[in-house]
Amino acid sequence: MSNSNTTVVITGASSGIGFALAEAYLKRGYNVVGNARTAARLQAAAAKLGNPANFVGVEGDIAQPATAKALFAKAIAAFGKVDILINNAGIFTAKPVGDYTEDDLETIVGTNLKGFFYPSQQAATHMAKNKQGHIVTITASIAMQPTMKVPALLPVLIKGGLNDATRALAIELAASNVKVSAVAPGIISTPMHSPDEGTRSFLATLSPAARIGATQDVVDAVLYLTDAQFTSGVVLAVDGGASAGTW
Repeated sequence: MSNSNTTVVITGASSGIGFALAEAYLKRGYNVVGNARTAARLQAAAAKLGNPANFVGVEGDIAQPATAKALFAKAIAAFGKVDILINNAGIFTAKPVGDYTEDDLETIVGTNLKGFFYPSQQAATHMAKNKQGHIVTITASIAMQPTMKVPALLPVLIKGGLNDATRALAIELAASNVKVSAVAPGIISTPMHSPDEGTRSFLATLSPAARIGATQDVVDAVLYLTDAQFTSGVVLAVDGGASAGTW
């Protein structure tokens, strides 16, 4: 695919992994259409990116189907087509099972599940017509290998389902030359985690590599998948070995 004619849609693009991905694709010369919940967050992200002409922000709650439709409509209007979708928007709430609230469930289902389904539905329809494309979802390695150190039933439930959905959609779209994969990060240094040194020291113990990952570690994995033309249905862990088994 030509760099100048490649368009990437990224959800949750205003900070953390999503912002790092937007930056990486823009450096390649790709067009990026980023989603965040508010216009203010998108404007701040665009300013940090240098306000490039090939960055378009689309505000809205990704749990709403109208937001996914607007993302693709604006991307197509601005750049003609969508080549890559990165389902990055997500939240992670870890607590004992008895402490989860009804609001916790609704929020996680909204952002993590609906926020995957609606954009992927738009992408599948659009990309299948074009006979090419990549869909990559950011999941979580804890769904591949839970740990006693971090009780997290709801993220495991939803992110684990997304890992299986990735494989199912990869099979469904294979004949249309649309690749579908996932990247499952472990603990990554983003605004999601407290900068407190004690917290960071604990988080580093959750990987056999004994460190917290960087956003670039996830970017490298996503770029590999969206460059690969014969790789699909893969759930690629980026966690320093944490999902390899109990340790």
